[in-house]
Amino acid sequence: MPPTSTTSAETRRTGRTAPDLRMPVLGTAAWLGGIAAQRFDAGAYLGLLVLAGALAVLAVAVRSRPGPSAPSAGGALRLAGAALLIAGAAVTGTVLRHDAVRGSPLRDLASERATVDLVGTAVSDPRLIEGRSGPQVVVRFRVRELTARGHHLRTGGVVVVIGDPAWGRIALGERVLAEGRLAVAEDPATAALLVGARAPVRIRGPDPWWRASAAVRASIRRSVAHRPPDQAGLVPALVDGDDAGLPAEVEQDFRTTGLTHLTAVSGTNLTLVVGSLLLLARAVGVRRRWLTLVGLAGIVGFVLLARTEPSVLRAAVMGTVGLFAFGPDGRRRGLRALGVAVAGLVLVQPGLAVAAGFALSVLATAGIVLLGPPLAQALARWLPRGLAEAVAVPTAAQLACTPVIAGLSGEVSLVAIGANLLAGPAVAPATVLGLAGGLVGLVWPWAARLCGTLAGWSVGWIIAVAEQGADLPGAAVGWGSGGLAIGGLALICVAVAVGLPRLLRSRTAGVLLAVLLLLVVLGVPGRLWSSMRGGWPPPGWVLVACDVGQGDALAVSVGPRAAIVVDAGPDPRAVDDCLDTLGVERVPLVVLTHFHADHVDGLTGVLDGRRVDGVETTGLADPPGGVGLVRRAAAEAGVPVATAPYGTTRRIGAALVQVLHPDLPAAAGPGDGSTANDASVVLLLEVSSLRLLLTGDLEPPGQAEVAALAGRLEVDVLKVPHHGSAHQDLDWLVGLGSEVALISVGADNDYGHPASAVVRALEDAGSRVLRTDRDGDLAVVADGAGGLRTRTRR
Repeated sequence: MPPTSTTSAETRRTGRTAPDLRMPVLGTAAWLGGIAAQRFDAGAYLGLLVLAGALAVLAVAVRSRPGPSAPSAGGALRLAGAALLIAGAAVTGTVLRHDAVRGSPLRDLASERATVDLVGTAVSDPRLIEGRSGPQVVVRFRVRELTARGHHLRTGGVVVVIGDPAWGRIALGERVLAEGRLAVAEDPATAALLVGARAPVRIRGPDPWWRASAAVRASIRRSVAHRPPDQAGLVPALVDGDDAGLPAEVEQDFRTTGLTHLTAVSGTNLTLVVGSLLLLARAVGVRRRWLTLVGLAGIVGFVLLARTEPSVLRAAVMGTVGLFAFGPDGRRRGLRALGVAVAGLVLVQPGLAVAAGFALSVLATAGIVLLGPPLAQALARWLPRGLAEAVAVPTAAQLACTPVIAGLSGEVSLVAIGANLLAGPAVAPATVLGLAGGLVGLVWPWAARLCGTLAGWSVGWIIAVAEQGADLPGAAVGWGSGGLAIGGLALICVAVAVGLPRLLRSRTAGVLLAVLLLLVVLGVPGRLWSSMRGGWPPPGWVLVACDVGQGDALAVSVGPRAAIVVDAGPDPRAVDDCLDTLGVERVPLVVLTHFHADHVDGLTGVLDGRRVDGVETTGLADPPGGVGLVRRAAAEAGVPVATAPYGTTRRIGAALVQVLHPDLPAAAGPGDGSTANDASVVLLLEVSSLRLLLTGDLEPPGQAEVAALAGRLEVDVLKVPHHGSAHQDLDWLVGLGSEVALISVGADNDYGHPASAVVRALEDAGSRVLRTDRDGDLAVVADGAGGLRTRTRR
């Protein structure tokens, strides 16, 4: 659509070129078409037909009423028509791919849970997971041949293998024979799951380029193997996205401080690697078109090193688009390139349309293109140009991504911009030295160790920034993840994006904003509010036993304003008030140890006004009244309910969660709740270097089962079973060696809880015994050095 005379006059008057929105509109149309196709499949065509009809009506109306505005209206209609065509192409590409998967014999056999032999190629690196029956490996596998029920045929399709740990030794690109049972996959782009896969049989090794890539990746890991585990895990993640060795604590700190993009392949990685290669080529005399060839070779080599996955392709393309933003006519050229990139990526890889990483990458790039230059210009009035751009880029990207990040995590990071500014200078040397260590290590291991040491020092600074930032009291603010909350946050971000460049033109306003943000991050408002409420909760709390009367309700902190809730007590208001006081706005998991009323009747109080990701319960569905209450409350809140998976170990935020008990199949029970206590879910959690054992109402038979299943346990904190009743295996309780024992119990209860013999035995063994009936809410606080202290509300 050519610019109108009005636009041209405006351009002449202001000296600024009007933004060309044609390609962004087409890119957005492709993206929306891809999303619709992923959500509604062929039903998306109905929406396209409705839009096409509306467009035809508008076109007839414009032609029947010619006037001064007709040319611009006609151009807008042509653009809308082109947008519909490209959206239709995205829908068609997605539907055809889904139809191909649905028509695959693999899908039919998966619906029948058939046992098969598959010949194919590994198309992803294997990843170790903890399954119910022990360690298992997950790998994506492109099928070439299939044998099932005496029939052999050649076919295609991608299968996700979940199988024997021996799969961990399979290399990307290796052709193998796999045997297992097919199961239906939820992902429409995946033909089936291959579960219980036996050890693979190697047929042929990877192609030479994959072998070379694997050798460099292994060499990178060897070059930093002598460094501390956090540094040894981060260098490969930074260089090529290999995050298998990254400690969970570092990942959590990076999430809190907005640095997670460093552990995934991004456009920054590509720019640094290829840029370093071009500088080296220039230094040895390479010029002109040969430099272009070197750059292309560097891009191909980097993609092979980082793996040819959609996320790597997306990162490479978006990194290139971002370079346009700060060049001549950056906003116009950057928007055009972004539109082309989005449309092309969605058409080539339709699954990207609904990938969170793709949305974050597009929004971050759009933020840099649209907001980055005006922010940099405003800051450059009173800051050096280089520093102004260094501040503008992370600010623009973070502001654009904030609504999506809040929807995914339920929180808004307040330290992300500062953390990226501080960590940024160390990213380039860490990336370049890490890659150099991998390349040099193929020939000179001693030189690779030196490069690895220097890279380790560089990432050590990044890790320190993440740790210190995550420990700040106001590092992140909890935020709802519902449509209204995210919509409101998006409006706030738009308002900030419009007003911030104007505000930052003033040195005084900029300094005042920085000081205000610093006060919030340091937790000054929070500490003032906490002091007004009597200093509760204590900073650094790890576990709180809520005073809910005669019942259990525990909160385990797993992040800013986020907690795992174990049991809900008998009163919704009591547990709701406790969680409100703790500032808990997001609950990634609720565990109901059993269905007695004093553990489940307060569930609606936990669900009220919070983002709750899931509820897990014991497998014994008894008593029926408690079971029905839980199912109704969860259904009304739209929260899924599942059985706590025995024997699994999971990372949930800052906590490592292990289900020790019960090991039993789903059952109805006698109906009177008489066996419910010994079917209690027992959790062992590790958080902030402390081990917490939460035991529900477990009685001696169940305690003996835990002792037999888990072996000798040593814990820092024990939630005493069954409110401290006399019915205990005291030898087992005392043998746990807990430093603190918490008893959740109601004042003047009719059950005689807690039994004085139990309290005395624990105290004689050296445990500090705290009770909710006397002390109110009980808090366990990590001291930061592997130890703990306690605080009580009263």
